[in-house]
Amino acid sequence: MNQLGLPISLNVQMSLANFIANAQIQSAVSQLFNSDITSEIYVYGDPSSGKTHLLQAVIFSAMEQNKTAVFIDCKEEIPDYLVEMVADLEWLSIDNIGAVKEVQQHFLFDLYNRARQANVNIIVSGLSLPADLQIMKDIKTRLNLATVFQLETLNDEQTKDALNNQMSERNMSVDEKVYSYLFKHYSRDIGLLLKAIDRLDEASMQAKQNISIPLAKKILNI
Repeated sequence: MNQLGLPISLNVQMSLANFIANAQIQSAVSQLFNSDITSEIYVYGDPSSGKTHLLQAVIFSAMEQNKTAVFIDCKEEIPDYLVEMVADLEWLSIDNIGAVKEVQQHFLFDLYNRARQANVNIIVSGLSLPADLQIMKDIKTRLNLATVFQLETLNDEQTKDALNNQMSERNMSVDEKVYSYLFKHYSRDIGLLLKAIDRLDEASMQAKQNISIPLAKKILNI
C-alpha cells in the first residue's frame, strides 16, 4: 500500500491491533486519535523492538479514519515536495531518524518545524535517546520536546505472539517448533521473520505441504 504518492510502500500486516508494546505507548497513541490536541512522540529501541511496526500502524489507523498521513523512512531519500504538502497532513511518521543523510538534515529540520507549526501529530523513531543521536543539534533539540518512550526488545514468547497475531490475520498457522528453530538459527527480528515466513508460505503452497523445519532449512539455507 502506498500513501500520498510517496515511494515507500507500507506493510499491510502492520496494525495497532497486532502491535505488542507497553500500555503507556498504546495509551498515548490512542489519546491522540481521540483528541483534538496534537502532540509529538519519540520512540527508541533496538532494531527488533517494533518501531517500524508502530509507525506504520499509526499511519494505517489514520488513513482508516480518513485522515491525511505520511510515513517516511530516513534510510531512504526524503522527497523534496513533501515539505510543500506537510501543512495539509494530520499525521506524520518519521522512521529511523538517526539514519538521515547529512545533506538532508536541514531539510528534515524544516519539515519537522513546518509540521509542528501546522499542528500535525508527529511520531518519530530512533535507536537511542535524542541526545545520543548522531545528527544535527537542532533536530535533537526538537526531539527532546517530544514525549519519549523506550520500546523494549520482545522476548521469544512475545515475538511468537506478535507473529501469531499476524498469521491469524492471514488465516495461516505456523507450528511453534518452526518459530523456535528460526529464532535459534535464522533471526529474532520480526521484520526478517515475516519476510522469511512469506517465502516459506509460497514454497509450502508450491510443494503442497505445511511450513516445517525441513522446509525452512531448504528454502532459507539454514
